[in-house]
Amino acid sequence: MNLTNDYYKFFGEITTAVYKKNQSTIQKLGVIIGQSIANGGILHTFGSGHSGIIAQEIIHRAGGLVPVSAIVDPTGGWVETIPGYGTKLIQRHHYTYQLKENEIIIIISNSGKNSVPLEVALQCKKLGLILVAVTSVEMSQSVQPNPLINKKLYEISNFVLDNCGIIGDAAIEIPGQPDKIGPTSTITGALLLNLVAMETIQYLVQNKIPPPIYRSANLPGARDFNEKISSKYKNRLSRPL
Repeated sequence: MNLTNDYYKFFGEITTAVYKKNQSTIQKLGVIIGQSIANGGILHTFGSGHSGIIAQEIIHRAGGLVPVSAIVDPTGGWVETIPGYGTKLIQRHHYTYQLKENEIIIIISNSGKNSVPLEVALQCKKLGLILVAVTSVEMSQSVQPNPLINKKLYEISNFVLDNCGIIGDAAIEIPGQPDKIGPTSTITGALLLNLVAMETIQYLVQNKIPPPIYRSANLPGARDFNEKISSKYKNRLSRPL
């Protein structure tokens, strides 16, 4: 038994599967998000609980896109299943930072069934945003839908990025034990968001549009550079420089 090695080997398999399964969708999103950014738009992200880690992955990152803003759940997912909270959360965020028609939002939810991400998704669709789900389609299809909404996240989204996760998220069996270990959704979700960012930057470069990219704050002159490049998006980013 070598659980560490099993986990490492599994990730080699699942990351390959994630890339192959989503490659066509990622290419389409690169164009759509690239065009939005070229027109001054913002890419929005949202996740609750551990999915919030993924939503923050491409926010304010060295080598990452500047116009990316996270909708932050201050409870850290504590109220993820409470009806009504997601609606109020997105209304407050919209009032503060503005969610504009035809901008793109990526919503991360492994199961795609909890109230908060579904409510955020529905409110964003009402505002005219393009909705991208990052989810486990297999997991989502195996669970009962939210009784108040009666749909899963992947069913109401314009685009779906499948993290290829298995039911229950944990992937590694322990001999003689009933429960599995080794969750996969955080790493595959982060991979998907970074692949989308790469494709977006490629679109901008190919169309001779300078991509707005952060420099590492540890490099000489980076802070002044980052302040200048992010000033265009004043009052629209939930984590300003």
